Amino acid sequence: MARLNRDTLIALLLLVFCGVMISASLEIEETNYGTMQSSVWPQVVLGVLTVFCLAMLGQSVLKPSVVKTENGAGSGGLGRYRNAITVYVLFFLFLVTLPYLGMLLGGIGFVFLALTLLGEPELKRVPLHLAVAIGTVGLMWSIFTFGLGVLLPDGELLQLN
Repeated sequence: MARLNRDTLIALLLLVFCGVMISASLEIEETNYGTMQSSVWPQVVLGVLTVFCLAMLGQSVLKPSVVKTENGAGSGGLGRYRNAITVYVLFFLFLVTLPYLGMLLGGIGFVFLALTLLGEPELKRVPLHLAVAIGTVGLMWSIFTFGLGVLLPDGELLQLN
């Protein structure tokens, strides 16, 4: 019998997490002022996460990962987590500046900086990163504002509500 690899263990833990959260979402109080139940969005997100976890579990069982040895000098220590730390710092800055920039401008700034700092460091990619940030965050903001009727937080710089 093959040993459990790291991906299989993580997939199983995430499936247990999804099960607990789906069970907890069934106890969300129903409100009468919304157009849909309060539990719809958490259940949709948890459903998608469950499908991804099942795919990860299936892939880890069918194709066990090969352990790679690390021999690079720059990949040890905190350097291994550079991308994750960068995203956490950017998200922290997004949250801190949310009252001033709002969801739309703050989201565009977060996505633009994440793409620029994590992607290829070339100046010619900056306009593409800006276009992707404006397009994706603008589309998401439009869906929430006009399609779902959700008022996203405005900032002091730009007030659209």
